[in-house]
Amino acid sequence: MTTKEERQKFLEEMKGVAPLRRPERADVQPSRELTPGHLMRQRAAVSEKLTDQNPLTSAHVELLGPHDELAFKRDGVQNGVYRKLRLGQYPLEARLDLHRKTVEQARQEVFGFIRDCLRYDVRSVLILHGKGERNPDNVALIKSHLAKWLPELPDVMAFHSAQLRHGGTGAVYVMLRKSKDAREHNRELHGAL
Repeated sequence: MTTKEERQKFLEEMKGVAPLRRPERADVQPSRELTPGHLMRQRAAVSEKLTDQNPLTSAHVELLGPHDELAFKRDGVQNGVYRKLRLGQYPLEARLDLHRKTVEQARQEVFGFIRDCLRYDVRSVLILHGKGERNPDNVALIKSHLAKWLPELPDVMAFHSAQLRHGGTGAVYVMLRKSKDAREHNRELHGAL
């Protein structure tokens, strides 16, 4: 058969068949209508202000120089424990580097870092804040803010500028409160009531 004959035969076979008027397809376009739930969520997102869970403040910060030493100890921290911290004799379980961060970035990082350390029962940490020696005004901005922020966190028991091998006055050792489980374990271990 030739092509013309094939076409003729096809048309004879299709006699009486009508083409579909509308294709039978699913409508997959997303609905442009906003439901009441959409509208409520939109209104809530616009009207609710984001609440910052971070209690660290940047108001009234005493500005420190590159070589100023940081030191803080809460009541109840034993002198021997503080001395060991000051001398860098506790193993460092975590560290945070704040170099090249803005004050706001550092504020967020410090709060998140301390919160994570508490969650994982980390007690002795090192925070690298830098000395600020390259600042034209000779002010250690991040260090100054850190000196204000750390005492604002009730779980920070003590801190002190690091030994030279860990960064000197450009870093700080921080001791965090023991978790309830760690305190219980100590009581059991040492037989205290």
